[in-house]
Amino acid sequence: MAKSPLAGLSVLLLEDEVLLRKRLQGFLEKEGAEVTAVPEVAAARQALESMAFDAALIDVNLPDGRGTDLLREKRFAPTTTVIVMTAEGGVAGAVEAVRAGAADYLVKPFDPEELPVRLTQARRSRQAKRADEFRRGQENDLVFGESLAAVREQLAKITAADRRLSGHLPPVLIEGETGTGKTAIARWIHRNGPRADEPLIELNCSALPDALAEAELFGHERGAFTDAKAARIGLMEAADGGTLFLDELPSLASGLQAKLLTAIEDHQLRRVGASRTIAVDARIIAATNADLGVLVEEGKFRADLLHRLDLFRVRLPPLRERGQDIITLAEELLARVSRRYGQKAPEIPAEGRQRLLAHRWPGNVRELAHEIERAVVFGGAGGLAFSHLGGGGNGGSAMGWMKPNFVFPPNGFSMEAAIDELVALAVKQAEGNVSAAARLLGVSRDVVRYRLKNGQENMPNGE
Repeated sequence: MAKSPLAGLSVLLLEDEVLLRKRLQGFLEKEGAEVTAVPEVAAARQALESMAFDAALIDVNLPDGRGTDLLREKRFAPTTTVIVMTAEGGVAGAVEAVRAGAADYLVKPFDPEELPVRLTQARRSRQAKRADEFRRGQENDLVFGESLAAVREQLAKITAADRRLSGHLPPVLIEGETGTGKTAIARWIHRNGPRADEPLIELNCSALPDALAEAELFGHERGAFTDAKAARIGLMEAADGGTLFLDELPSLASGLQAKLLTAIEDHQLRRVGASRTIAVDARIIAATNADLGVLVEEGKFRADLLHRLDLFRVRLPPLRERGQDIITLAEELLARVSRRYGQKAPEIPAEGRQRLLAHRWPGNVRELAHEIERAVVFGGAGGLAFSHLGGGGNGGSAMGWMKPNFVFPPNGFSMEAAIDELVALAVKQAEGNVSAAARLLGVSRDVVRYRLKNGQENMPNGE
């Protein structure tokens, strides 16, 4: 049996006709709503002072005033869905109430069976409004080339599996260095899946102050903290039926990681300051530029949350590992930037292509996009030679670290020792992060760990 869309909703019912009030209250409670029923405007004001409601059904003409006065007095929180009930002759007043902030109106007599549909439509509208507050530019910088063929095949399998499910889509974990296109991948999954018409909410976890993170993610009730003057739905609730993209996930504090795990497993959340839970079906896509396995070992990330998220894992290779696709991506970005600035896209000369391929791209696709835009704005066609990137030296090509006049010593040298020195240098540059050092060297973590151990064993006196 499908769960009622009214289950868990807190509803204020303002109606002076006793029989109608009891009938509506009985129907709403049967559908799982929590109802506060009052017969007068004064009682409604008192209820609104002490409680926050998800929805309100208010009559227009009441013994002590007009229910629509509550709208003009701005008594309702922005997140409360207000539906006005009126007799046939009061339609003009109901329309005026809609202009004052009501979501809809019902002409009496009406069938209570209309309420789930009307309230659900109004709730979706409220979610869309909240989503618009966090909507970002939707241009997708994801260009699939040969280097991302395996990633594209993996994404196709994920979206195909999604279409076979009716709800509660499994989480996706995206790994990749900063700037590799993790946001673009999240948008691709959402737009090509069964929830493309539903909200996509994007949240950079590192941008959330610890004190506000829980309220932003899960919402809060009025009075939950000093500045909570009105109830507000959180981003996870706004993403209900759609997708919530959590970028830089490890930035969340451990306590919030635990609450996120509970919300994912139970498909429900509790707003800050609330006593009840709210059912939520938001597909979670998480992204990280760090190795979560390493963070778990270091005690910086919860192992249970990693195990819950690590079902569909997508790894994006850094730009320096994408070979000729760098040129394909550069040309696509050049075309987009040129269109934006209203000019014809120039060609990238052979010298510029060579430098693009030789550069190490620590900032990945984001760095490339900035280089392209700078070249278009400041350098014109000549700027596309990218002379400032060098000819591959100074970190460009694989041999860029070697001095131009280097000659081997007459007695030779130990290549093993040189490799150990390079590994140690990479680990130092990566501030001790073995995974990051492995990416710098283009090898696996096991190679780096072996070399570090080998280097220590070969040190004099075991130092």
